[in-house]
Amino acid sequence: MPSILLTTPASAFPRRPPELLLSPPFLPSCRPISPSRPLTGTGSVARTMFFLPGLQAQGILGPSVDKATGTLLYNVASRLKDQKRLRFLVGYVTSKKIVTDLQLSAALEYVRSHPLDPIDTADFEQECGVGVVVTPEQIEEAVSAVACPGGIPELGLPTPVPLCSLAGEARGRLRWADGKSIKNEVDLQVGAAGPEANIPRPPVPTGGVTLETKSLMEQLRGEALKFHKPGENYKTEGYVITPHTMALMKQHLEITGGQVGQALPPAPLVWAYAANGGVCFLRYDDTNPEKEEEKYFTAIRDMVEWLGYKPHAVTHASGYFDQLYVWAVELIRRGHAYVCHQRVEEIKGHNPPPSPWRDRPMEESLLLFEVRGGGAGAGEGLGVQPSGPALPFRCIYPTYDYTHCLCDSIEHITHSLCTKEFQARRSSYFWLCNALGVYCPVQWEYGRLNLLYTVVSKRKIIRLVEAGALVLPFQGLGRPARSLCPQVGVTVAQTTMEPHLLEACVREVLNERAPRAMAVLQPLRVIITNFPTQKALEVFVPNFPANETKGFHKVPFQATIYIEQSDFREVSDKGYRALAHGQPVGLRTHRYVHAVQELSQDAGGQVMELEVTCTKSDTAEKPKAFIHWVSEPLVCEVRLYEQLFLHKNPEDPAEVPAGFLSDLNPDSLRIITGALADRSVCSAKPLDKFQFERLGYFSVDPDSSEGKMVFNRTVTLKEDPGKM
Repeated sequence: MPSILLTTPASAFPRRPPELLLSPPFLPSCRPISPSRPLTGTGSVARTMFFLPGLQAQGILGPSVDKATGTLLYNVASRLKDQKRLRFLVGYVTSKKIVTDLQLSAALEYVRSHPLDPIDTADFEQECGVGVVVTPEQIEEAVSAVACPGGIPELGLPTPVPLCSLAGEARGRLRWADGKSIKNEVDLQVGAAGPEANIPRPPVPTGGVTLETKSLMEQLRGEALKFHKPGENYKTEGYVITPHTMALMKQHLEITGGQVGQALPPAPLVWAYAANGGVCFLRYDDTNPEKEEEKYFTAIRDMVEWLGYKPHAVTHASGYFDQLYVWAVELIRRGHAYVCHQRVEEIKGHNPPPSPWRDRPMEESLLLFEVRGGGAGAGEGLGVQPSGPALPFRCIYPTYDYTHCLCDSIEHITHSLCTKEFQARRSSYFWLCNALGVYCPVQWEYGRLNLLYTVVSKRKIIRLVEAGALVLPFQGLGRPARSLCPQVGVTVAQTTMEPHLLEACVREVLNERAPRAMAVLQPLRVIITNFPTQKALEVFVPNFPANETKGFHKVPFQATIYIEQSDFREVSDKGYRALAHGQPVGLRTHRYVHAVQELSQDAGGQVMELEVTCTKSDTAEKPKAFIHWVSEPLVCEVRLYEQLFLHKNPEDPAEVPAGFLSDLNPDSLRIITGALADRSVCSAKPLDKFQFERLGYFSVDPDSSEGKMVFNRTVTLKEDPGKM
């Protein structure tokens, strides 16, 4: 079957201008300007400057360039890629109209914000401080205003304050003042106050704003800090500006109201980067719907909601096929696409030969595309829909490269986030939108976040599921995964993280959200022979010991209780602090100390039961430890998870030559069927979380049923559960 290919003219992907071959990295001997070295002599200038600033500066200033101007030229050449705007700014630097880095930064911001010609030079010069002269008297007056003896009245702050803060306040009054001159004046006026002048200011009240309540964009670090504002796509490096860009951007802002818009690719953990204060579409890039299974759609959405996010809308690429087809026809009409009969193996590689059908007449391509699109003889990689509702192009399913950018445009996405391997496709992303004259979003690439001792690839996770392998418990990890991502930040490099970093986030979140309860995994029966009353007592236990305003739950306490087998030894040794002959312990949440009197053993010497006596804590010596316990307990099943793989990098052939499936940890899951928990958890629902004291954080498994509670351990506590 014929397929449609885009024909991209040479001008679509800009080549390096010939003069750039005179500059690094094409000549190994050439280096950028070094601001620390004075540049003198024609040969030195030619060797060390970028081609454009160097040649332009040499033509205006001659062979000698002073250090300050050289530094500015270096900065403008390294921070601006637009050749036309580069010449414009170099002219201002070499003519000494822009003389400070402050002015240069303002100038760079201005030209990025005004991509269309011509530039209003009067407005430009006003915004960039061209011609503004700040006198020493103005600097002295500004510093005096913020460093007066009575403090800083307008801020209500006492003296002394840090000198750097005073300099910042003074600069706020004189935007174009030289920073060094301000610092010298601050030192002169208040530096005599001595070291005590550097006492930090009182902390600025945050109004109770925590990491959790800040927007994700406020929390993110790294590449996320470079994100453009909605409507300012053209400020992004590499973005292609056309005569229609600004009109399309204006229309885009009218439709979106200036709100951030993003689309989630089928990789749920990316959502933490995507949801940054706007709307986020959950879009399935089902470019061939027949190959997609509904269970994967459902699983992806479940994982998104598990992370704690609600999509603004759920969409499918196949839902836009009508529009995509119309645009494909338009590309053919404009001479940007043609029908090609080459097979996949013929166009593989980095430099395949040109298609013999590249120059076929537009009318012929239109005829083949519209009439023969549903014919027989489909080539590899193309889907065929044999029956069912007729699509405008029944058997032509567009590729991801064609579909993704155009679907982003339809949904008015502002930041199209994708992983690093799509960076090579950014040029085609921009070109295709511009070739059709539609709104063009910005594609942002970031590095994958990998986790040691596991795999994160969707395909490999599917293989684990199909192989019946055990997967780590995800209950309880949703919100911690959200809090982890801002801490790691968005980077362009692939990041590999130790599991303990995620576990730390889990503990931090669940410590505030998981009520306390007690459970015993390996029970040992204990009889209190001198129980103080004839009937069971009720102990009121706080759900959160550090915050009793969150309520209490009742725990029965009677003559028969159960403790962990590991909390008893017949003979104590150094470092052991739990129950033993001659070493009493306290029980958590009540006021008695218990000492061993007798024990019962089976034929193999295993201790089956203890008899103890209790003494009120106010009359007994303080015990070395307080252990957890249960009474009138609920029998339940507990699943304890460990790392899924034996090696840190199960996908690395050097570590695991036989492949990741051969590296599964046989002890990654231990099931305890006879665990005991206090009855405060009996009404818990699936996915409810608890901290079982001294054991870890647990989540109720959906496998639970009436009369059989199942708990999955999400993570242990910081301390070893076997130690006091």
